Amino acid sequence: MAQWDHTVDVLVVGTGGAGLAAAMTAGDAGLSCLLVESTERWGGSTSMSGGGMWLPANPLMVRDGAGDSREEALTYLDATVGDAGPATSPARKEAFVDTVGAVVSLAERLGVRFARAADYPDYYPELPGGKIGRAIEVAPFDRRRVGDWWDTARAAVDGVPVPAKTDDYWLLSRAWSSPAGAVRGARFVGRALAGAVRGQKLVGMGGAMAAAFLEVVLAQGAELWLTAPLEDLVVDGERVVGAVVRREGAAVRVRARRGVVLAAGGFAHRTEWRKEHHGITGDSSASRGDLGAAIELAREHGAALELMDDAWWGASIPAPGPDATPSFLVGERSFPYAIMVDARGERFANESASYVDLGHRMLEHSQQVDGPFWMITDARHSRRYLRSYALQPGAMPALREAGLLHTAPTVAELAAAIAVDPDRLVATIRRFNGFARTGVDQDFGRGNSAYDRYYGDPLVRPNPNLGPLLRGPFTAVKLVPGDLGTKGGLLTDADAQVLRDDGSPIAGLYASGNTAASVMGRTYPGPGSTLGPAVVFGYRAVRHLAAAPA
Repeated sequence: MAQWDHTVDVLVVGTGGAGLAAAMTAGDAGLSCLLVESTERWGGSTSMSGGGMWLPANPLMVRDGAGDSREEALTYLDATVGDAGPATSPARKEAFVDTVGAVVSLAERLGVRFARAADYPDYYPELPGGKIGRAIEVAPFDRRRVGDWWDTARAAVDGVPVPAKTDDYWLLSRAWSSPAGAVRGARFVGRALAGAVRGQKLVGMGGAMAAAFLEVVLAQGAELWLTAPLEDLVVDGERVVGAVVRREGAAVRVRARRGVVLAAGGFAHRTEWRKEHHGITGDSSASRGDLGAAIELAREHGAALELMDDAWWGASIPAPGPDATPSFLVGERSFPYAIMVDARGERFANESASYVDLGHRMLEHSQQVDGPFWMITDARHSRRYLRSYALQPGAMPALREAGLLHTAPTVAELAAAIAVDPDRLVATIRRFNGFARTGVDQDFGRGNSAYDRYYGDPLVRPNPNLGPLLRGPFTAVKLVPGDLGTKGGLLTDADAQVLRDDGSPIAGLYASGNTAASVMGRTYPGPGSTLGPAVVFGYRAVRHLAAAPA
């Protein structure tokens, strides 16, 4: 074996939630750890996310007496995920549920503070085992605690720069249109002011999660290399014993005595793979470093792949320019006074459904109707509700200039602006307005689920999701099937070991996060179904390699 340039117990590739959880677990086990990040900023797509982790029967629920159990969680996973292939095997589902308590307890013991999103429903709460309040997140975090590392944080440029929580968003979105929203808005402002008075620089959501985890990892003595992409895996016999990393222009051979954990994200921005596996080039909100290198290298060394044709889909507004990011819609499509239509001017789905379901429906519908999708709103949608895509300075003019947003005094004039048949769009809105008056969406059942109603407006009756489109000016925003990242990748077992096509594990090689095929299969059971399993299987990977001989 050639000379090694650097030796550690555990090499972690990637610095999002999965990688940081793996590094945290390694440090707690007394193992030396090196994290390498391909880009110039750490934190990955986790830093750009809401930061929620779907973790059923977690310790915070237990302490709150929220009434969840292993049996109910597994029942719900069977009802939602079902059997989508080996990535969703019963053993992997059970491993996920059975490890939740250990992961949360470890992080809390090491100083991470969590908060429950107590009002956030599962995405199919009416199914057997469905619940409300299974998601948790890291509490707003003082970024000064990671010192100069914040200057290279992904969250510093692409994250949420205020101490917002996932559980704030649904009420903050109607901060000036409902009493509950106003109360939450005041609480949020109070939180931000209190932090400022204490001299803190608080951040929330995914940025808080990444920074809080990094603080622990650094305190444990782990190293972190930025702009250090993975170039190859080093194999001795049939065991992965290290990797080649490009650093400062040189190939650095890193020995990993215990194992290598691949947590480098998926392939959201690898255009040729998106075309091959998804049939589209992709409009992703994931980190720009999501190029699939770790998946490709593992495949070259015999790893099996699963679910490569799927992603964490959802409706997005395309990026208005090359340096911008698509706007992934979560709450806006559920607010009253809004519908989604296809290029013919007709509704085609429940706008308030789980974003993965809506994304799948958009992809399917695109095979039947060629042309763009549009979200149509009346004046009250913009006046009453906070829209995430309108928050950044200059965002609205940029969308208009790019032809992604149009406004007109009447529906017919709006239809002409977006090249949709005016008579058909008028008829679609007239039919929808009838549903809004009765409170029953007879076409797609919008508002029937507690998940739909979570982002609705309880002051709009009889259905909080079905405000009629009556008042101009009317607005159309162009939508495409976007995503939060890809869902397919390396096939792993219950301990996150990477498997070959014959089902045997590749010794010394592990994967978690979007580098691995998701245990959630082709659906999205609840808020944080990306980050919850990412953290759990990052933990399980290191627990397994720590127990094995060096």
